[in-house]
Amino acid sequence: MTAMRRFLANGWLSAYAFLYVVFLYLPVIFLPIFSVNTAATPKFPLSGFTLKWYEDLPRTPALLDAAWNSLVVGVSAAILSTVLGILAARSITRYRYPGRRAINGLIMAPLVLPEIIVAISLLLVILQLGLSLSLFTVVLGHVLVSIPYSMTVLTAGFEGFDRSLEEASADLGESAFGTFRRVTLPMVAPAIISSLLVCFTISLDEFLIAFFLTGTEATLPIYIWGQLRFASKLPGVLALGTLLLAASFLLMTVAEILRRHAAKRTQNEGGLYA
Repeated sequence: MTAMRRFLANGWLSAYAFLYVVFLYLPVIFLPIFSVNTAATPKFPLSGFTLKWYEDLPRTPALLDAAWNSLVVGVSAAILSTVLGILAARSITRYRYPGRRAINGLIMAPLVLPEIIVAISLLLVILQLGLSLSLFTVVLGHVLVSIPYSMTVLTAGFEGFDRSLEEASADLGESAFGTFRRVTLPMVAPAIISSLLVCFTISLDEFLIAFFLTGTEATLPIYIWGQLRFASKLPGVLALGTLLLAASFLLMTVAEILRRHAAKRTQNEGGLYA
């Protein structure tokens, strides 16, 4: 009887997981399908196959400007978030001090706060400081929402690190900074690269923060939102959305592979299970 209950429970869980994945990703599957349709309206049956909408993308100056802006914002936000994430993850995993858990909770707060509340709050603070809305303010907002993801990846890389390696380096006469640069960072390098990719992907796809904090220079999500007001622009939006979807999937896959490699490397070369 107990075995039957477990079988039924596992079956229901598997069915629920399958239905959840279908509900979540089925609409996304239609994006690349309609992006190669010859008709301008997304409907079945498809009128024919064409790559015209993809070919038109490089010939759109506004799109190229938005792509460049997203690249600048994404790279800047990824680097800043990862640097700050390294410092925070190192502090939280290495040292014990009063308020450590509270500080960690504050850093992770953007994950649970409504993003629109965070965006409006950032807008009010920036305006009170007298700053003009620009790509710089978008970078600041993206750093705020990307740091929790960076912390999650980097904390996993630092947690299994064996402190005896740093102690051995110090015994050999290396300075604290030299030990960190030559011993610690190489060990967690896959986690750092993974953090960069994750933060760049978060910044690339982020809309609400950019919507409230951008000035006259639009990023790709803002450009897409603007194009949705025109029915004739919809096929190009579908093509661009497909490319962004593929890029995000590729970056997140590489980031996950590197994260697992970092965790395995830390365990095998001086981690808790070495």
